Amino acid sequence: MAGTKAGGKAAAATNKSKYGADFYAKIGAQGGKKGKTGGFFANRELARLAGAKGGRISRRTKSAE
Repeated sequence: MAGTKAGGKAAAATNKSKYGADFYAKIGAQGGKKGKTGGFFANRELARLAGAKGGRISRRTKSAE
């Protein structure tokens, strides 16, 4: 069953039963904490400006009244 959807579900069930229901959340968090470079980490001011710019953009459609 290796490499199939059914096999993946079986492996996920095994991992969750062996290591806890939050197995995938824990390994994802470990990977996220290991990264120390790249992305917005390198330039905090750029991240602040980008977040401010995104916050100003309205997602509501313009009404033609």
